[in-house]
Amino acid sequence: MTRSLDGLVYEPVPGFEDHLENELAGGWTSYGPFYFVPNDPPEPRVPPAEPRVFWRRNIWQKPFILEFDSISRAASALREIQRNWAPSLFTRFRRGTLIAEKLPPLSEKPRRFPWLPPDTPMGAWTLLDDRTILASAECVSPFPGGIIRFEEDKQGPPSRAYLKLWEALTLARRRPAPGDLCLDAGASPGGWTWALAKLGARVTAVDRSPLSAPVAAMDGVRFIKHDAFTLKPEEIGGIDWLFCDAACFPSRLFDWVEKWLASGLCENYVCTIKMRGGPDTADFDTPRRFAAIPGSRVVHLCHNKHELTYIRTAASAAEGHNRVVR
Repeated sequence: MTRSLDGLVYEPVPGFEDHLENELAGGWTSYGPFYFVPNDPPEPRVPPAEPRVFWRRNIWQKPFILEFDSISRAASALREIQRNWAPSLFTRFRRGTLIAEKLPPLSEKPRRFPWLPPDTPMGAWTLLDDRTILASAECVSPFPGGIIRFEEDKQGPPSRAYLKLWEALTLARRRPAPGDLCLDAGASPGGWTWALAKLGARVTAVDRSPLSAPVAAMDGVRFIKHDAFTLKPEEIGGIDWLFCDAACFPSRLFDWVEKWLASGLCENYVCTIKMRGGPDTADFDTPRRFAAIPGSRVVHLCHNKHELTYIRTAASAAEGHNRVVR
């Protein structure tokens, strides 16, 4: 028996459940480790003008409860809906493994960047008990369980921070083209600069600390020793992409990005919003201000830690609406 749930299911970021609860501000029901927020009043959910829930790994957009009496019938019911199903957090029930074995397999191999996610929907499911499934055929994340793994380069980059950039560009479905001019603010030791130069982009890296020598020697890389936030857009000039992984207060980053947006000198942005403090002291307002900028997206990447990522491209801005769902 299948029963639809009128609302959304939030899959939390492990370790940051308290941040998600702060954003949801009550009104949720637990389904195991998941958070269900019902529509009130019952009606199709429309993305609000200022989306406000970012501390989640995934959002299950059309959740339902499936009660089953056999492993075969559970797998058959899911297969009848669609092909792609990613299991989540069912390890306490052995039946979960047996059901997963009867579903079409999902590739678990790391992806080689650049990679474009397929347009086919990625479903998610979990076991609430040994005879009840919580599932959704439509989810916000195109990655199984909201997680993407890349083939890592353990020799070239000076840090693993480049994985965040790869994930952000994969979600944006856009990336710098060869010859594009990029500004990498707070670049040291150079993980993001390395990733951009590998794409063939020209990179102006700005930081008060130097880049690693191999990154500084890459073709197309220019280094400026400076606090990037004190440089005015007109001092840099027109660029194709602005990147920032600098450690700073979220409000300072927002003020700086606002100057660039107002200048009209850049259309594509990927910036890390470094969060500080617990759920009672963290700045939850500034990420909402970022997300309210038309065409913008604020997400917690699976490669993020206590931080969020701001994404805005020329293509998303041209759509004229906010693409992030609540």
